[in-house]
Amino acid sequence: MIELVLFGTFLVCLFIGVPVAMSMGLSAFATIMFTGGMKALAPASSILYAGLSSETLLAIPFFILAGVIMELTGISRRLVEFADACFGHMKNGIALTAILTALLFSSISGSGPATVAAIGGILIPALAKHGYSKRHAASLVATSGELGIILPPSIAYIVFAVVAADYAGPGVDRVTIGRLFMAGVVPGLILVVVLYFIARFLPRDMEIAKANAATHLSEAMGKNPRSRTATVTATGAVASTADNTGLLTIDDVTPANASSGGGIGMRAERAPAGVVFKAFMRAVPGLLVPVIILGGIYGGIFTPTESAAVASVYALVVGLFVTRELKLPEVFKIFTSAGIMSGRIMLIIASATLFAYVITRNQIARHVADWMLSITDSMVLLVLIINLALLIAGMFLDAISAFYLFIPLFVPVLLELGMNLTTIGVMMTMNLAIGLITPPVGIDLFVAASIAKIPFGEAVKGVVPFVVSGIAVLMLVTFIPALSNWLPDLLGL
Repeated sequence: MIELVLFGTFLVCLFIGVPVAMSMGLSAFATIMFTGGMKALAPASSILYAGLSSETLLAIPFFILAGVIMELTGISRRLVEFADACFGHMKNGIALTAILTALLFSSISGSGPATVAAIGGILIPALAKHGYSKRHAASLVATSGELGIILPPSIAYIVFAVVAADYAGPGVDRVTIGRLFMAGVVPGLILVVVLYFIARFLPRDMEIAKANAATHLSEAMGKNPRSRTATVTATGAVASTADNTGLLTIDDVTPANASSGGGIGMRAERAPAGVVFKAFMRAVPGLLVPVIILGGIYGGIFTPTESAAVASVYALVVGLFVTRELKLPEVFKIFTSAGIMSGRIMLIIASATLFAYVITRNQIARHVADWMLSITDSMVLLVLIINLALLIAGMFLDAISAFYLFIPLFVPVLLELGMNLTTIGVMMTMNLAIGLITPPVGIDLFVAASIAKIPFGEAVKGVVPFVVSGIAVLMLVTFIPALSNWLPDLLGL
């Protein structure tokens, strides 16, 4: 009966349109009152505070701030230029440029939707001019955005490490943020290869491509060096930033606000070494971000939280004094935008902490584990059922809410089946990454469709092969633990 009150209230709230954070909080309060009356609510405030007081969670607002600053400093444009200079001459070079740019920018933002918004305004028009239909262009960029929460520094891994820490104990090693960061590298690179393989077989209208082959990327982007970019939080909330107008809505994230993408990937010959070197030097400020973050963590110089703070300061210095595309009057707007995004995420974390407390206090997780283990003795079948549940959840929930909801329910089961926390963390993150491109929510796909100016349903048609390929990679990661454990084990993490 307690399970019915908790999950029933949660689903009803979602169905009538209550935000996820409020739905989790209201259902938790309702269940506490159902089991113990008004007096049982006494510890609720201390539980909410405890959920937010973790030092590790400080990394989230700092990474968000660094991402917002980097988007305004023209880093995404410079990364596109560098990738295009290296691979624009190749057949399907534009597709590879899109995927590799997403890979590079994801190492800055730590968020899938933010990656799509930052690079989509440049690359979706370019893909369309190169002969790809808008739905395939949008789906390719949206799927590439998955890398934002699979590759380090992923906000999802930070949250998983915090929540899963309660399950470390005798026979179960505590999983660290650094280990999870490295665990996502190999699966992320496998996904890059698979995405490029799928992109090679996407249909294209070559006549359109030839007719639109025009100037080099630098010329096209030189006409609009300060294109507007969208900032999207890990929760899927969208807030754009412009040159002088502050916060915008998703309606502003359109190709009209960004570069036309003309000339990207249209080069018939390999770019001269001088062009590649110049593009590389312009991209160095962005390329150094993951080096600073990951190098500092694994070099023992600072913790993940401190690395996020260093990345924020570095991004601010780059914007003000290196690229000089960030002006002092814009700094207040940046901090305001990052603060709003962080507030949304922390509200979710607070509500989800109370929700997880109810699950643990009433032994709901134990009941679910016993029930699932009684269904079948087959480890493969149980893992497939859990993956299916996570894929469905990812269609409706953001990663942070899903982690707090499902880690207490599924981690005990998976641990009992013999999986380790590292594999579980990467597996759950990949499930929720796929959810970013699946309807009915699919925030990555929604952002990409908005940029491409096509109906959401049209973009859904183009994303099917990418969803199938993503699930295939997910199965590899699930049943071959070495893919997520090899690199962190090699580094002794």
